[in-house]
Amino acid sequence: MTGDLSIKGTTKPVTLDVEFTGAAHDPMGNDRIGFEIGCTVNRKDWGITWNASLEAGGGLVGDKVTLGIDVSAVKRSG
Repeated sequence: MTGDLSIKGTTKPVTLDVEFTGAAHDPMGNDRIGFEIGCTVNRKDWGITWNASLEAGGGLVGDKVTLGIDVSAVKRSG
């Protein structure tokens, strides 16, 4: 799935991986489906550059940020 992600006034296109996780009847008798959605972006692409140096070397914050969304959808009746 593709779309635009806006952070701090900067908008860039992203591609999200979508995985169907299953379908079932829930305890209330509803039809339900699930999806896991996610991607990894570089925070610097959106102008987020703050970091702090560590004594052992390297930075406190990594450049890669993982975005994750879990969706559970229920079929409407009527």
